[in-house]
Amino acid sequence: MTMKPSNNIWIRRQQCPCGDWKCYVKYEGDDQTSVSSQLIKNETTSTSSSSEAVFMPYVGQIFKTDEDAFEYYSNFARKNGFSIRKARSTESQNLGIYRRDFVCYRSGFNQPRKKANVEHPRDRKSVRCGCDAKLYLTKEIVNGVTQWYISQFSNVHNHELLEDDQVRLLPAYRKIQEADQERILLLSKAGFPVNRIVKVLELEKGVQPGQLPFIEKDVRNFVRTCKKSVQENDALLTEKRENDTLEFLEACKAMAERDADFVYDYTTDENSKVENISWSYADSVRAYTVFGDVVTFDTTYRSITYGLLLGVWFGIDNHGKPVFLGCALLQDESLNSFAWALQVRGHNYLFPICNCLIVYLWLSSFEQTFLRFMRGRCPQTVLTDIDSSLRDAIARELPDTKHVICSWHVHSKLSSWFMPLLGSQYEEFKAEFDMLCHLEGIEEFEHQWNHLVARFGLASDKHIALLFSYRTSWPLCYIRSYFLARSMTAEFYQSLDEFFKRILSGQTCLQLFFEQVWFAADLRNRSKEALQYMHTKTGLPIEENARSILTPYAFNALQHEIVQSMQYATTELANGSYLVRHYKKMEGEYLVIWISQDEQIHCSCKEFEHSGILCRHCLRVLTVKNYFEIPEKYILFRWRLESSLVALEDQNGQCNSDEYAQVFHSLAATLLTESLFTKERFNHVHRELTRLLEHVRNMPVSNEFASNMAANNISES
Repeated sequence: MTMKPSNNIWIRRQQCPCGDWKCYVKYEGDDQTSVSSQLIKNETTSTSSSSEAVFMPYVGQIFKTDEDAFEYYSNFARKNGFSIRKARSTESQNLGIYRRDFVCYRSGFNQPRKKANVEHPRDRKSVRCGCDAKLYLTKEIVNGVTQWYISQFSNVHNHELLEDDQVRLLPAYRKIQEADQERILLLSKAGFPVNRIVKVLELEKGVQPGQLPFIEKDVRNFVRTCKKSVQENDALLTEKRENDTLEFLEACKAMAERDADFVYDYTTDENSKVENISWSYADSVRAYTVFGDVVTFDTTYRSITYGLLLGVWFGIDNHGKPVFLGCALLQDESLNSFAWALQVRGHNYLFPICNCLIVYLWLSSFEQTFLRFMRGRCPQTVLTDIDSSLRDAIARELPDTKHVICSWHVHSKLSSWFMPLLGSQYEEFKAEFDMLCHLEGIEEFEHQWNHLVARFGLASDKHIALLFSYRTSWPLCYIRSYFLARSMTAEFYQSLDEFFKRILSGQTCLQLFFEQVWFAADLRNRSKEALQYMHTKTGLPIEENARSILTPYAFNALQHEIVQSMQYATTELANGSYLVRHYKKMEGEYLVIWISQDEQIHCSCKEFEHSGILCRHCLRVLTVKNYFEIPEKYILFRWRLESSLVALEDQNGQCNSDEYAQVFHSLAATLLTESLFTKERFNHVHRELTRLLEHVRNMPVSNEFASNMAANNISES
């Protein structure tokens, strides 16, 4: 068997952070666990004929070929709880094969075999029981056209027919599709045992355990059959990996010659072979000077084809979009000495420890390289997945940087960890867990956590213990004072996912991957942010002032706080501070400290320290103090229009939009007043406005102002 050139398949790191090598994570909210799994699904889709209506065959039924007849009968058999096999065929000199006999898999009787000369021969029981179900085909030529017709058919069985969940396990239906064969070989080459290969395939296809179209035995037999072929291709595959890595390095060198600001670095092993490569672009270095305060370090994906671990640094810009800051590829085979030192004891259970050590050493080196790329400036906060090696490396290499576990990484693992354990109680558990994540007091969090653990009987659960051990890095009450710049929103996570989908497709070599990363990271290829028309909702001078300074993304966040601030009452204290409380809620008051000398304002909710956007409580106090503008220091440069990396669309439409809005507001107010006199008037206005709205929606949109207005209406709603 010759192994064809395979796609560069990227998969999620499915090893559970709990450290148990038998424990895997299926990510909640994902239809697939790898960017390439959609490609795999498309390739492995079974023939549509199996899902079409298949009726009972009948004598005289005609088929174009004998294979068409066999497929039809096979589909019928599967839907009716049995399988078939090809039996006798009859041949003549003139017609060739002119008769085919297809029979039930339990037809006939097993002939006794001569026992092998072994000490413990296997005594296999036969499934054949003389079943008489059959379909006989005969070939004929009509008007020069060859066709096959059913000459005999019987559907009488002398055995029990199987249910759907049993019939799929019959050998005739346990097929390993070509794409799955390739995947199995790659995983086997990467050192995965058969039971883990099956688990990976189940996770990638999103099926329950035991629901693949083949079983573990089939995978084991396939791997054994192909082992010789894999060994023969091993040298060729290794050579291809080395050549592709060198070509990748040459692409970096060529990029550095074209762009003096492009930076890259790499390491080699004792044989002078390339191990690790990291790189960054001039745009990324420039972006880091403005948006390097909060970075997300993503180590979700690794390449099965090349045995590479991918690490990417992202920032978040003033429009709430990801900014590519740096990237690295780790050839984890380069640290075989560490793997050997841990494995010589013969304990396979040390496999995760080896992985953690490799990742830790690589991460430390990569962080140093990344900081060198970024001229030594450390971020305020780094967001990562749950990983002890990441945590330890960040603590060592970035001691002044806050480490936060992304909330979406925590939530994405909940169903994999707790749904099998809790069953029907899982949804209730998840709702309470979500509530815990947003508690603002540490004491209250720990009290409610203990209550949650006791209520659902999770005191001895290893995943609950893992989450609690990381509690200083993910619940809101612990990280409220850490600056995150709104990088834990669902929208930002979706944007990251879209970025990975653009760069992690089925490339056949690393150089194509490098080009796709460059294209996705190049700011020139980013669409310009249209300056949406931003309505004011309160008429407060503070809102008008902020609208002229902030990006639409930041202004929408601030505007929400301004609107909410109208629902809060203030009580001035003797020291000049304020207690701010919602007018309907008697609990949950906030202390706002106001220092008039240098216009300092601080709130106990710490929203400004968390996101860089002033909270509703501070805004309420500023309004009470008759401020018409937000103090300069509380409008961060990172959220301003002027900090945009890509030039904004022309802003001339803003004043025209203001005029149009005033006209519409005046007309709508008059129309509302007139229509409320009688029910007939109201019904007429409602009917005509509905008709007018439908007409306007069907009109073509061809100018930038209309696009901006439409985009704004969407964001407003």
